[in-house]
Amino acid sequence: MLFPDYRPRRLRRTRAFRRMIRETVLTVDDLILPLFAVSGKSIKNPIPSMPGHYQLSIDNLVKTAKEAFELGIPAVMLFGLPDRKDSLGTSAYAKDGIVQKAVKAVKNKLPDLMVITDVCLCQYTDHGHCGVIEHQMVDNDATLDLLARTALSHAHAGADMVAPSDMMDGRVAEIRNTLDENNLYNVPIMSYAAKYCSAYYGPFRQAADSAPQFGDRRTYQMDPANAVEAIREVTMDIEEGADIIMVKPALPYLDIICRIRQEIDLPVAAYNVSGEYAMIKAGEKMGWIDGRKVMLETLTSIKRAGADMILTYFAVETARILRERA
Repeated sequence: MLFPDYRPRRLRRTRAFRRMIRETVLTVDDLILPLFAVSGKSIKNPIPSMPGHYQLSIDNLVKTAKEAFELGIPAVMLFGLPDRKDSLGTSAYAKDGIVQKAVKAVKNKLPDLMVITDVCLCQYTDHGHCGVIEHQMVDNDATLDLLARTALSHAHAGADMVAPSDMMDGRVAEIRNTLDENNLYNVPIMSYAAKYCSAYYGPFRQAADSAPQFGDRRTYQMDPANAVEAIREVTMDIEEGADIIMVKPALPYLDIICRIRQEIDLPVAAYNVSGEYAMIKAGEKMGWIDGRKVMLETLTSIKRAGADMILTYFAVETARILRERA
């Protein structure tokens, strides 16, 4: 049998060869760890659908952040569960809000750890939607000021970066203008620019107590069938002042990550969301898959698609493995 001159298997024959020609290398620098803050002390409430993750009181959240930092993880993303909710989500932008307190505590103990805050209202509203409700619909323009106030309060508390996840039109410009007017022009914005109305968010909504009490979020989050629209969303957010743009979820939208990476020259983040995490953990528990290998393959695929950074609930687990390999 005749073979072509080039045999690809020659360079797959040994581990050393495979390492030397590897195109995509996952590192701890790629990882951002999401954390959920609640009021109280010594609280560590397990999240049933996200094994290994918890709703954490600030003292325990700081401990978890410290563990992540010592493993080399450069950043955490903070979400808050407030003590009270109302129709306008006032706890989101309260000076003594749960995220504001968590930011101060983490930055006090770990000044070199980057703290990113999720800017949205869904965890703080009694209706569970991401904005002000008028006639059973989210009022886009009435929501913008509240989002900007939330971002400003996080920045005043010491957040290194704010990340609006609400998908309201014009929110990046409103937040950028508000930060700049308050001499916080050095605080960057990581925009959830292409956030799809996805079924993969179920475990997160349990973790953050943020499920909508009526209807759904199809009128403001993106239709999963659309790709060109993602480019329009990303371009608009960049024009409004976004410094980093994000695709969420990651795995079902690797094509979107890849396309944005090819067309956009800003850093690209991808959110490896709760449903993606839960499915791997469930498959591992059932003995159907090798969870560790699937986790690393998953994160590598997200980076290979073009993500510069990955928000993932696997961050600590992955960082430990990468340290073992070093």
